[in-house]
Amino acid sequence: MNVWIAIGVTALGCYVVKLVGLLVPAGALERPLVRRLAALLPVALLAALTAQQTFADGRELVLDARLAGVAAAAVALLLRAPFLLVVAAAVLVTAGVRALGG
Repeated sequence: MNVWIAIGVTALGCYVVKLVGLLVPAGALERPLVRRLAALLPVALLAALTAQQTFADGRELVLDARLAGVAAAAVALLLRAPFLLVVAAAVLVTAGVRALGG
């Protein structure tokens, strides 16, 4: 029964957040600071999620083959490689490090 209460509270919370977003005056959303934050927030959240999924395993920091893959992707990005090539470099390096490491 607690699961259904959590689902109901979550659904209600999502509805309230969406309603509050619709009630914000348009003038407040057109301020330069708000526009800049709205543009940068998704990038920051995606970077944080990527870092957490790459370097965390439960409650401890893990530095393994995934680190090499992210480093290869970063190098490919610095070299202005196309997105699919960046992903392929990360996959290949990660697989190679895992194959060499056992």
